[in-house]
Amino acid sequence: MPYLLIANLLVLLHLSFVGFVVLGALLVLRWPRLAWIHIPCALWGALIEFAGWVCPLTPLEIRFRQLGGQAGYAGGFIEHYLLPVLYPQNLTRPVQVVLGTLVLILNAATYRRLWRRRTSGNV
Repeated sequence: MPYLLIANLLVLLHLSFVGFVVLGALLVLRWPRLAWIHIPCALWGALIEFAGWVCPLTPLEIRFRQLGGQAGYAGGFIEHYLLPVLYPQNLTRPVQVVLGTLVLILNAATYRRLWRRRTSGNV
């Protein structure tokens, strides 16, 4: 039982990280110091997509599921609703490159806005 709980918590952590990578620059508009955390996270998220790597949280979660006696993702709410968001079936290399590019564009545009606001004195 504790292994499955840890696996589910890892999925929530993973989903939160993905959300922070994609939308964290919007939080930086409100709290500029958060950029010190967000920029490395966004770069890591884009690198994972561009390189076609697997996030280290994925094998860790799978290992805890195996320790908990599960072989796959069938089961409760988290597995049914959240996992398809993190692990879509049609995730191909071209789709990964597009996702990585979108992360960079969205974050660059938001940071550009923040930079302009700070340099114009409208913080």
